[in-house]
Amino acid sequence: MTTFHVMAGSDDMAARPAIRRITLSDVRDALALGFEDFRAKPSHYVFLSLIYPICGVVLVTWSSGANLLPLIFPLIAGFALLGPFFALGLYEISRRRELGMDASWRHALDVRHSPALPSILAVGALLFALFVAWLVFAQLLYTNLFGPEPPQSLALFMASIFSSENGLLLMLAGNAIGFCFALIVLATTVIAFPLMLDRDVGAVVAMETSLRATLMNPMPIAAWGLIVAALLIVGTIPLFVGLAVTMPILGHATWHLYRKIVVDERK
Repeated sequence: MTTFHVMAGSDDMAARPAIRRITLSDVRDALALGFEDFRAKPSHYVFLSLIYPICGVVLVTWSSGANLLPLIFPLIAGFALLGPFFALGLYEISRRRELGMDASWRHALDVRHSPALPSILAVGALLFALFVAWLVFAQLLYTNLFGPEPPQSLALFMASIFSSENGLLLMLAGNAIGFCFALIVLATTVIAFPLMLDRDVGAVVAMETSLRATLMNPMPIAAWGLIVAALLIVGTIPLFVGLAVTMPILGHATWHLYRKIVVDERK
């Protein structure tokens, strides 16, 4: 029964939430509402979201040895695959503000009391598996093009990437593979975590609803994906510090995007 709860939700029924069509203006509005949530108590949110630049720096530091130099970019790019899971506390803050409840940063940890926690962890585990798979693909691609020997230095590594045909092929193929992974995550989790947090519908139903929402709203969801990618890139440029601002805004905006897409049939 626990397994079925994770799959279908607490009511033991694989109910399919109704979704609506949205426009690009709805995406802009969700982003604006996300910024308003962030602006309400920015010091709290910046403190909470320091985990993002810290994790980013740790990832780069961990991979800074010559043996792992080829994985620096895949690690940075793949970090975005885990973003929907790491933003759970931000969804909770937006949910509480929407209900007029106390929304101080400590309530971000209230997610651990959610009845949907098993489902949330199940989808989170799937994202982590995709993250690992992306790193494996990236490593295999580099090995096939440049051989098993690790680069001797950062300078030689950069030179081999930007001044050779194999380097160009690595960038083109790597970005193409990364795009496929990002598309899978976007299509299946764009609103999955807010939905599970709000209704405890189960992992499968949440991901299926995200997929239906993506297929029904291809242009708005694609625009949302581009916005996410652009803001994450901007956030990583100044030593990942910008993620302390861009990640909370995106997290809050995701909650509002969920509200615009999924019909609240409880009202």
